[in-house]
Amino acid sequence: MYLYLKALHIIFIVTWFAGMFYMPRLFIYNTEAGEKTGEAKETLRQQFGIMMKRLWYGITWPSAILTLFFGTTVMLKSGWDRLIFEPAGRWLLVKLIFVVLLYIYHFTLHKIFKDQSKGLFRYSSQQLRLWNEVATIFLVAIVMLATVKESMSFLWGLTGLVVFIVLLMAAIYIYKKIRNSSK
Repeated sequence: MYLYLKALHIIFIVTWFAGMFYMPRLFIYNTEAGEKTGEAKETLRQQFGIMMKRLWYGITWPSAILTLFFGTTVMLKSGWDRLIFEPAGRWLLVKLIFVVLLYIYHFTLHKIFKDQSKGLFRYSSQQLRLWNEVATIFLVAIVMLATVKESMSFLWGLTGLVVFIVLLMAAIYIYKKIRNSSK
């Protein structure tokens, strides 16, 4: 039974992240639709609104809830809740901190979704492109912690995460330069 619960937890992590990866892209497209005029702008905004609503409420939110449910169940069934503050469980404590931050990120996406649904566009497409990569950073950190566990040096892990973030930001910067030069 434990392995089925763990499998369900992983499945809903994947679908939750799929939603969190695609939702900011829809925010970007919806924001950039504002550069169009007349009927094109309205048609695009209406279509992106439908897509965002279906993705957010049909996939992303249910997956976030089921990830939390199955993750908690797996943790309790495996006994990690009793070891979380001991040396063998410290990786899980750090992972859970990242998970809490990931849920905070999820709620920021919800706020942007609600704003855009009301016609409020507070962020540029470039700002949203940067925000889109936050989920990637959390994914790397959480998967590394869950996979490597206690054998991973905290310092090396943190260094690797910082290097990954710098490379990711550099890639976004280069993409922006290429995109602007082709306009």
